[in-house]
Amino acid sequence: MKKFLRYFLFLLITSYLLTGCQKKEHERAKDTYVKEHYDKKEVNISMRDGIKLHTTIYSPKDKSKEYPFLIKRTPYSCRPYGADKFPDKIGPNSILMKEGNIIVYQDVRGRWMSEGTYDNMRAYIPVKKTDQDIDESSDTYDTIDWLVKNVENNNGNVGIWGISYPGFYATYATLDAHPALKAASPQACIGDFFFDDFHHNGAFLLSYFRAISLFGTPKDKPVDTAWYSFPKMNTKDQYQFFLDVGPLNNLNKYFHYKKLDNKSMSNFDRIDDFFWKEIIEHPNYDSVWQSKGIIQHLKKVKPGVATMIVGGWFDAEDLYGPLETYKTIEKYNPENYNTMVFGPWSHGSWASSRVKNYVGNYYFGDSISLFFQKNIETKFFNHFLKGNGDHNTGLPEAYVFDTGKKEWKQYDTWPPKEAVEQVAYLSEGNRLTTKKISTKAIKFVSDVKKPVPYSEDIKTVFTPRKYMSDDQRFAARRTDVLIFETKV
Repeated sequence: MKKFLRYFLFLLITSYLLTGCQKKEHERAKDTYVKEHYDKKEVNISMRDGIKLHTTIYSPKDKSKEYPFLIKRTPYSCRPYGADKFPDKIGPNSILMKEGNIIVYQDVRGRWMSEGTYDNMRAYIPVKKTDQDIDESSDTYDTIDWLVKNVENNNGNVGIWGISYPGFYATYATLDAHPALKAASPQACIGDFFFDDFHHNGAFLLSYFRAISLFGTPKDKPVDTAWYSFPKMNTKDQYQFFLDVGPLNNLNKYFHYKKLDNKSMSNFDRIDDFFWKEIIEHPNYDSVWQSKGIIQHLKKVKPGVATMIVGGWFDAEDLYGPLETYKTIEKYNPENYNTMVFGPWSHGSWASSRVKNYVGNYYFGDSISLFFQKNIETKFFNHFLKGNGDHNTGLPEAYVFDTGKKEWKQYDTWPPKEAVEQVAYLSEGNRLTTKKISTKAIKFVSDVKKPVPYSEDIKTVFTPRKYMSDDQRFAARRTDVLIFETKV
């Protein structure tokens, strides 16, 4: 028996060690893949007004064939900086990375290593009269023009993608697009700042208070390290923090920066956060916010640019943007190829390599994101950048995940032709009905000093990603919360 136990333990330890070695070898191969298969080059591309934008280019080492470009323009940095520094992965997904594409990252105007002044959702200029009339469309055009003329082994085709802010830049690229731009995939894309992200249908999202400095701290020169700092709340109870703060103006003190906080602007005694100032001074949907919205300009997407709009049903940040982007492009650009994909995802989680697909406590299945990456995203880009580029992609008009049945559905139109619009009525007895059966008012008392929290979690969060799937029955027990239900 002792001999058997010793033998069993030997096998167990050996198996553990071998598994550990194999795992480390796999991780090492993953960490070095980009460096072993791609050359890296950093350039500063001049825009039409003379401002230079920092751009990182990853080109396949295999020079036996030509490749298309895949571009991501970002305010979040195209780190790691340095020609000898490589990230673990590049591109929209690992499949496109391993198939071989020229993958490009760019710090947008005014961010990180790029020159110029940053504008949070820069307004589009439809008629540009001089080279000083710049926007994200012109910067994208100038970038593409330089790339196709100066990077070796390119096939002349360009695709652009991005999630969230980079998704907004991908949308922007379709306006006054360069002839080489063949495919754009705006994903979780901001459409209008009064309905996405910091404002949700006009309501300022308090938790975003922690992210204001990320976008609103000014800088006056290129930097490769963060020049902003996040506010110190000195508590983990975010609900109590905002109760104690009182009026929104009491948060102003967090957005006056001393020179030590911002070394790139050391000549100033105090720097104001320009984004916070914008939010405070424009509480309504005025001309400032209206001018920044991109949806209104999508009536004239450049012919020949195929679009694939991607979003998640549980995106607590940008749900309005992708739905409105798809709808507007579809309505006003009938000759253009336009498709949409919506899955059981939170903000940007379709880019994950995780096998298990959870949103909060809800489990929707395995490999849902991987299915999207392999069978939808890669297929879209390959068709328009490496294939014949016609409209016969093999993809439906709408690829939508049914969260009830936990399966993908394909539709020829969106909304589906068979969809039936239903009106719901709030009725007596806390019933939700499809027929209007009551006209009586239902009253409740709301105490502004004890507002209803959207989550029972006690923590500080940048964005409430879980709230769309949270169990909110804790709030249903409050007397200032009314619950209306259908019959079981």
